[in-house]
Amino acid sequence: MEEILLYGVMFAVSLIVLLKASDYFIESAEKIGLSLGISPFIIGVTIVAFGTSLPELATSVASVIANDSAIVVSNVVGSNITNIALVLGLVAVIGKKIELEYNVWHIDMPFLWGSAFLLWLTLQDGVFALYEALLFLAGIVLFLAYSFKADKADETDRPVLAPVTYLILIGGGIGVWLGAEYTIVAVKELSLRAGISPELIAQTVIAFGTSLPEIVVSIAAVRKGQASIAIGNVLGSNIFNTYIVMAIPSFFGNLVIPPIMMMTSIPIMIMVTILFGIITNNRKITRWEGFLLLMFYVYFIMDNVSRVV
Repeated sequence: MEEILLYGVMFAVSLIVLLKASDYFIESAEKIGLSLGISPFIIGVTIVAFGTSLPELATSVASVIANDSAIVVSNVVGSNITNIALVLGLVAVIGKKIELEYNVWHIDMPFLWGSAFLLWLTLQDGVFALYEALLFLAGIVLFLAYSFKADKADETDRPVLAPVTYLILIGGGIGVWLGAEYTIVAVKELSLRAGISPELIAQTVIAFGTSLPEIVVSIAAVRKGQASIAIGNVLGSNIFNTYIVMAIPSFFGNLVIPPIMMMTSIPIMIMVTILFGIITNNRKITRWEGFLLLMFYVYFIMDNVSRVV
């Protein structure tokens, strides 16, 4: 009982740290990006997306070092599903109706679809080879290069930036990472003491924990009237998750690919990725479409529960 109480307190404290750190991170990232003449959408799809993907990367590397590499692909796929179905769903419901200033079909959505399809193809044989990891790293470099090249921000009115903003960005990023990391530890320990299967934890609890930064940052962005950063965050986070979180941990050891991933989880990931593209085709995301995405997340959770309980 004392351990449950201890991890409960850890969860509450780490979540508060995550909430506050994400606010500082998103504000400083926007200021830096705008001072460099970068549009809010590109800020979300690069700087903010990479910062909120750090927990997935850290957790995946740690799992490979601990000889539990099956968590990597479960974390990537589970987080990608959570980002679209839960994060984007919540953003649409809270924002009621989101008008996209930037046409995501120019570059970002094709890259997102491509990353999802490429992940599905590379895992068909149950092995993630070295050349595939290098290919994924090349994919993220290509995505970043095209994103910045396509940016058409107005560079005539750049805000003056205080040097302390960079320190706030770094401190906020560290806070987001630590807050999410300890939140994951607490939730995992609480779940284990409740007798929940490790497979369920890998795809749901850990995936949800590592997606907490995306949830917090995106909702905070919408409340501040910065929907472009929120949508860019979801897009960028999934692309970063697939390319970087799959590639970098593979350099620390061989990745184990659970067969069940190809049967259910990856097909669900591809479905919600395609649905994301369809929803944003008219450059609008309505509240009802947000509820639709949340239905997919509920199905994903219930499907996992039904298979492992």
